[in-house]
Amino acid sequence: VSTGSGSREMFDRRVNEFVTLNALLFDAYYTDDSKVEVQVNPEFDLTEAMRKAAFYGHAIGQLPLALRVNLETVSIHKGDQAFGGGNNNLLIHTDAAGYHGEWLEETFFHESCHISLDGRAAESFEWYDAQANDPGFISTYARDYPDREDVAESCLMYFALRQREERISIDTLATIRETIPNRVV
Repeated sequence: VSTGSGSREMFDRRVNEFVTLNALLFDAYYTDDSKVEVQVNPEFDLTEAMRKAAFYGHAIGQLPLALRVNLETVSIHKGDQAFGGGNNNLLIHTDAAGYHGEWLEETFFHESCHISLDGRAAESFEWYDAQANDPGFISTYARDYPDREDVAESCLMYFALRQREERISIDTLATIRETIPNRVV
């Protein structure tokens, strides 16, 4: 639902800083009674901004509620920069290679873990204990940035095991269970 426009501070990776824009604004409502404000850079015309807000808003609505619990805003810009999640905001650059199609939901899942889970899990004793007792990390990204990326990388594996185990190959199941057993309990 379009709510007009307004001044918003939005992070833009193209300049690698927060910028204040007269953003085109939309509210995305979900069936669980949650709402997210979608802020679209005015570099898009209104018709394209509405399409982007609807497209990404729908994809975000497919996330489990636990990953949207702290999500307040979505920022949409042009550009081929990485998506991001933090500060209760999901950052989208619409030309980002590899983040559309089959990778969009996985990318949103990962970034939403930063928004809704990092604060509860990433610095907890229980998480550090699970890391210490597991044989390794599920990805080189989690291994290289254990304090920043391990929760987001591991959570997707947890979700896959709990919700869609039948879609995972036997080899991948074995890798998950052998590598991060304490983090996917």
